[in-house]
Amino acid sequence: MAEAKARGRRKTRVGEVIKDRADKTVIVRVSRRVPHPLYGKVVQRSSKFAAHDEANDAHVGDTVRIVETKPISKTKRWRVAEVVERAR
Repeated sequence: MAEAKARGRRKTRVGEVIKDRADKTVIVRVSRRVPHPLYGKVVQRSSKFAAHDEANDAHVGDTVRIVETKPISKTKRWRVAEVVERAR
């Protein structure tokens, strides 16, 4: 039997804030490097996540850590756990 996923373990991602106009919401781009399925060359893929930012602390260019959470709205299923690095 397959090992059950640890209960209470939440996914975390690190990405860059690309939009911060909405109140208490930031859009975070998470990039990953994967080999191309046919050619093998390493290419960059990215996903965008809407994350809840209670304190309106994160701004465009900041690197943030986001954590999976219960649905907050139609698109928000993540929240900002911490600002890893401020934009210069």
